[in-house]
Formats: sequence, C-alpha cells, structure tokens
Amino acid sequence: MTEHAADLDERFVAEISALTPSESAPAEAAIAPGITGTACLELFESQATSRHLDLAARRLGSARRGYYSIGSSGHEGNAAIAAALRTTDPALLHYRSGAFFVHRARQVPGLDPIRDVLLGVVAAAADPISGGRHKVFGSKAAGVIPQTSTIASHLPRAVGLGFAIDRAARLGVRGEWAPDAVVVCSFGDASANHSTAVGAINTAIHTAHQGIAMPVLFVCEDNGIGISVPTPPDWIEHAYGLRPGLEYFCADGWNAIDALTTADAATRWVREYRRPAFLRLRTVRLMGHAGSDVESAYRRPADMADDLLRDPVVATARLLVATGVATPGQIIDRYDDIRNRVAAMAELVWREPKLTSAAGVMAPLAPLHPAAVFADALRPTEIAGAAAPVEPMTLAQAINHTLAELLRRDNDVLVFGEDVGRKGGVYGVTKGLQKTFGARRVFDTLLDEQSVLGTALGTALAGFVPIPEIQYLAYLHNAADQLRGEAATLQFFSHGRYRNPMVVRIAGYAYQKGFGGHFHNDNSIAALRDIPGVILASPTRADDAAGMLRTCVSAARVDGRVCVFLEPIALYHTRDLHQPGDSAWLARPDSEHVEIGRARVYGNGTDLTLVSFANGVPMSLRVAQRLSVRGIAARVLDLRWLAPLPVHDLLYHARATGRVLIVDETRCSGGVSESICTALVDTGFAGRVVRVTSEDSFIPLGPAADTVLLAEDTIEAAATKLLANL
Repeated sequence: MTEHAADLDERFVAEISALTPSESAPAEAAIAPGITGTACLELFESQATSRHLDLAARRLGSARRGYYSIGSSGHEGNAAIAAALRTTDPALLHYRSGAFFVHRARQVPGLDPIRDVLLGVVAAAADPISGGRHKVFGSKAAGVIPQTSTIASHLPRAVGLGFAIDRAARLGVRGEWAPDAVVVCSFGDASANHSTAVGAINTAIHTAHQGIAMPVLFVCEDNGIGISVPTPPDWIEHAYGLRPGLEYFCADGWNAIDALTTADAATRWVREYRRPAFLRLRTVRLMGHAGSDVESAYRRPADMADDLLRDPVVATARLLVATGVATPGQIIDRYDDIRNRVAAMAELVWREPKLTSAAGVMAPLAPLHPAAVFADALRPTEIAGAAAPVEPMTLAQAINHTLAELLRRDNDVLVFGEDVGRKGGVYGVTKGLQKTFGARRVFDTLLDEQSVLGTALGTALAGFVPIPEIQYLAYLHNAADQLRGEAATLQFFSHGRYRNPMVVRIAGYAYQKGFGGHFHNDNSIAALRDIPGVILASPTRADDAAGMLRTCVSAARVDGRVCVFLEPIALYHTRDLHQPGDSAWLARPDSEHVEIGRARVYGNGTDLTLVSFANGVPMSLRVAQRLSVRGIAARVLDLRWLAPLPVHDLLYHARATGRVLIVDETRCSGGVSESICTALVDTGFAGRVVRVTSEDSFIPLGPAADTVLLAEDTIEAAATKLLANL
C-alpha cells in the first residue's frame, strides 16, 4: 500500500474517533426530506466497501498479486446515484464508479461485490464478468454493462440504448430492459471534452428535440483533474449547464444528503419525461490517478490537503454521527468489519487460477455455431401468395432485395444511417425500404459516424439486429474505435454475457470513374482487418451479396458477432463483364447462405490461380479470358471473406496450379495481399507467389486515379511473367 493510502485509512479512524456522539435517533426516521438514517447507513456501507476495495487493490499490487489500481477513492458519492435508480436500469460505468457498482450489486440477491471486484483486480478466471480478461465494473444480474472506456467512448452506446428502449417497446421486440428504464452512464470531467462525449450528448439532445424518447442520464464525476491536467472549476457547468434540451443537475458528491436528493430528482425527471439529463457530481480524487502515479510531482500540497477535507466516506460517517443514527464507535466497528471482510477475501482470491492459454483468453471473441447460423439463414420469408420469380440483378439491387426480405421476415432488424431513409442511400441501395417498412425500422441518422455506430451498439443491447450504414469507407476512420474499442470488446470483457450483434454496411473501394477523390474512393481496410473477432465480408456480385448478407445477419443473431459488410461502390450498378451489353455480371439473389470463411472459384484452369476480391474479381476474370486465348488456363478465386480468410480454399486452389497471382486493389503496404502471402507461407505452400497491388497513395480526383490504382494491364503483365517458363 502506498504511504498516501495508509494515511487515508488512518485519517478516517482518527477523525471519526474524535467525534462526540449525538443523541440517539431511530435509523428509520427521516434525517432530511425523503431520506432516512437507514438509507444513509446503506450508503456508508457501500462507500466504505468501495474504499477498502481500493486499499486492497493497492496492497495486492504492491505484493505483485494484483494488476489494477485505478481506484474510486473520492468518488464514493456516486453510490447515491445507484440508490436513486432501479437495479433493472442499465448502467454503463466510469472506472471510478466503484461505489455505484457496490451499492447496485448489494441490492441484487446472490451477488457479492467484494469478491467480484477483487477477482477482477487479480485477473482470476473466476471473475464473473470478464473471466479474468480485465478488471471492469460489470454484472449481468445487476444490469451493469462492462466498459473499458477511458475517454467516454461508451457514451454513443448509452445514447443508442436510450433510443432503443422505446423503439423496442413500440415494435414489440423483446429485450431485457423495462419500457420505462433509465440508462445511466458515468464519465470523468476530462472525458467530457472528448469529441466522442460531445458528439454523443449532442445526438441525445438532437434526438429528443425531434420528440423521440431518449431516457439517458449523463453523470459527469467531476474531480477537477484529468491525470495531471486541471479542469477549470466552472468548465463543466459552462459547457453543459445552459445547453438547451439538456436538463442540468449538480450535486456535491461528498454531501450525502445533496447527492441522494439530487440523484433522485434527476432520475425521476428522466424517467418521467424520457429526455436526456446531465448530472454533474462534484468529487475529489484521492490517492492519485493510479498506483504508479505520484501526485506530488504535479499537484500542490495545499490542493491535495483540500481534497482530504472533502472525503465522502468521512463526510457520510460524520453525518451519521451528527444525526444520532450511529455512534463513532459503531461507525468504526462497521468500517473495520468491512476492512476485515475485504482483507479476508483478498487473501482468498489472489490464489484463484488465472487464464493459462490463448484459447481460453480468446474463447468469447469469435463464437462459431455454423449449423445454427445455417438454420437461421435458411428460415423462409412469409409472403402471401406465390412469390414472383426473381430476375438477375446488379449488386445494389440484390442488397436492396435481401434487406427487404430480412426486414419482412424479422421484426428485430433495423436499417439506418445517413440518407438511407427518404433518399434511399447515395447509390440507391436502400431505395424504397422506408416506404415499405416505415420510419421506425428504416431511418436516417445524424451526420456523425460515431453516433451511427453508437445507435447500433445500443440497439443491439435491446434485442435488435441492427444494420447500420456508413456512407463511405473513408468516413469510418473517425469512428473506428466504436467498432474496435466498444463493439468488438464487449463479448471479450463480459465473457459472452453481453453481445453486440450487428452488420455494418460500408460502401468502399475505388474505381469510381470521374468521381470522388480519396474520400469517396478509399481502399484502406487494414484497420478493420486488425480488429479481433470481427467478420469482414466483401461480396462481389449479386448472388454472393444476398447469401453473405443473410449469413452475416444470422451470425449476428445466433453468435452475437460484429460483422462488417464491405460493398464495392464501382460494382453496385455493373451489369456487364466482358463486352458492353453482355449482362454477364448480373445474377439472381437466390443464394440463401454462404458459409463464413469459404471462397468462390471461377473456372478450373491448371496453369495459374488468380486470387482476388471485390473489384479485382471481374478484373481477374477478364484477364483470365485474355490468357485463355493464348492457351493459358487460369482459375479465379474470389476470397469473399477477408476476415477470417478462407485459408483452406486458398491453399487448395493454390496447390491445384502451383502458381498464384494475388490481385489486390488495396495498397501495397497494409493491404490484403500481405495476409494472403503469409497464409500461404504458414500453410507450407511450395509454389510460386506473386502479387500486384495499388500504390501506397491516397486516390486523387479524376483520371489521375488511374496512375495509382491497379490496372488490368498490370495484372496481365504479371501473369505473363509468372508463366514465362510454363
């Protein structure tokens, strides 16, 4: 334990011991309007428990038995917010909301917050929420959704969940949250400045402004400092206190009566009006930012001493003595009893087994039940009367057709994004869906990708299978953390107890002639392929798009998977393959299922295997036809799935010819071809491998794009060179 932590503990005992007992009062009596002594005793119990958990975490860390020491000391006033809420109200908590978690868990039969928190501190496999993967505040039974956010990146999810609770009730979608639930999310004053927080709160206000329910209580635990950078004392109120459409509350976290009264008022307001509110809970930070943090290096002694005067655990104990609810001796006895219980549990849990294998660590990342996914994908769509035969379609038409079938079949499917509603998407891919299925299921969002994905994150927690659209691949990059840090981690850090089923449609890649520049012609997908557990699908033509989209939706529903559906813009409306008017790229969208991680092959040539995806597939097919005129028999392998790669099919077709030309429209560095080459090496392929790619460049506007993008002439030249000794 650090010296400062020991001082904090000893100071509590000394200060309370010095108090003079007051005339005894019954605990059930009110000590303030609507607040009983019993309520304050319960509050103190949770606050003291959180404090001793912090102290135990420091001791465990010093003994090299624990691995997490970002504590909640000074923030214990947040227990008042847990007291004001129901245990069925979803909570997304700041990493200093320990007392909230303790108070919430103590209200749920069968939970032991002391053991649960300490199991996380020591990274024990028995940790009931993360299974030893990280120390997080989370509990399925207590409705606490685990977060690892340090920059308020969980706020978009909270806003999405607030939106989804009412939407689920109106659409009859079964979820685990009551129709009148309040979503609470807590964060720090420094995080309140992050673009993610600012954008999420703006989205909540914007949504409520349109008359749409948004029952979210934003709780800013304002301790006045972000690690070492001070927050101006009036900044939070200045930034959020006068914001139209955002009801504002403020309370002193070290004042139990003020915290309880204000938290109750804020919670009641949100529950009644179904609109967002902002609660600034003024706190202090005791014991520094984390175990290794030396506050004296950047804070004045007078400031740290002033914080000690506002210790909420001491303040609540003083209140109990002053009102006669308990004597100093009784308070110290309770405090010491909690200390002993925490210490005894710490001695037990550090001996608990840890995760010992990569397979054990990764188990929740990518659940895979292919038979159940297959069965779900093949569920028929109920249509009155005989269905008309489906004619061959373009890629865009097939996606539209399949989205309509999914919306018609399952009332838990939502389609949303920028311009997807009335306009039907920039390229008409969602045209007519809102008219057919209504604005509650197909709707437009703000021009903010973080909020688009946050809506998906929240609706997924409320029982929906969301299909959000990101208008262009380049627009994803300013919101990629919503996929990496939030969506992909939820199953990992909750051991599968919470899931993020979703299929994110993204229009991407290049080859849009005469349009766009790099914002609309983006071939950078490395950031997506790097996210553990995410399925990355990339259909090339109509039949694959239909089957792959159905499969992704079923993988989301059955296994809770996060899927990214990357659609080649340049192929949306392509009809022809070899000659104008041949309609050879049209196909019937009758494929009901495409197994994840399985490729598609065109031809059975034995001289060369062209491996590609997206725009590279029709380019490779045209090159293969020209090679056939010269007596060279090539096959074209469409990967279809970029994560997980179809390694089995890749190796089979590589060995079938012994020569592989990888046709990669993405960049030379960080492109898909690097992983294909690696997969072939790792699986022992002994043949020849060559790759052609686009340049390591952003894509310019107009004809200049042709200078940096992979061309068919380049593909053919590389094939000719590779086959020179045939």
